Amino acid sequence: MRYGPEHKQSTHARILAAAESLFRKHGFEGASVERVMRAAGLTVGGFYAHFASKEALLSEAIRNFMEQRRVRWTAGLEELHGREWLSHFIRRYLNHQRRDDPVHGCLMPSLLSDLTRASPEVQATYAEQLDALARRIQEHLDDEGGVTTRQKALATIAMCFGTMTLARATSSQPLSDELLEAARALLLAHGETPPPSPTRPAE
Repeated sequence: MRYGPEHKQSTHARILAAAESLFRKHGFEGASVERVMRAAGLTVGGFYAHFASKEALLSEAIRNFMEQRRVRWTAGLEELHGREWLSHFIRRYLNHQRRDDPVHGCLMPSLLSDLTRASPEVQATYAEQLDALARRIQEHLDDEGGVTTRQKALATIAMCFGTMTLARATSSQPLSDELLEAARALLLAHGETPPPSPTRPAE
């Protein structure tokens, strides 16, 4: 039976969704091609009709996740600028709800250690997506105190992703809350308390 392009696109999306779910739970090493295809309700033999390798799947999963979340993380903040924008962004990401819901929260804490061992091609995809997020953040900031908007954006991303990874790694301990609070306090040390956060899409 011949299937149309819509069917192939739908199947491709199912594989990506299954991979992202397993990457969250088990990391890259713990999500074999067989497990991904089984979770997608497909046979292993069909995998290579969509992806050249498991690392190609990881690369596309990272791109897909980061493109979607870049929109969600900044939604409703278009009219804000400077410290007010940054305050909303940081509080939106560094919170207990995101820490306590790894199944639906940020994918990055589950993959960061795997990415240190990934191929240059996968790392290039991740760097491209981090750069795109940094440029989105830069649009809303100003150079200040000898620190450029680029430096502010990259440092904010690094602290947010790094803090969330540490907070999840210690989630059963009081230190986890301290890590979230310390990062928020440092990043927002010179900002004023903002008004209630603008409405944002559900995760």
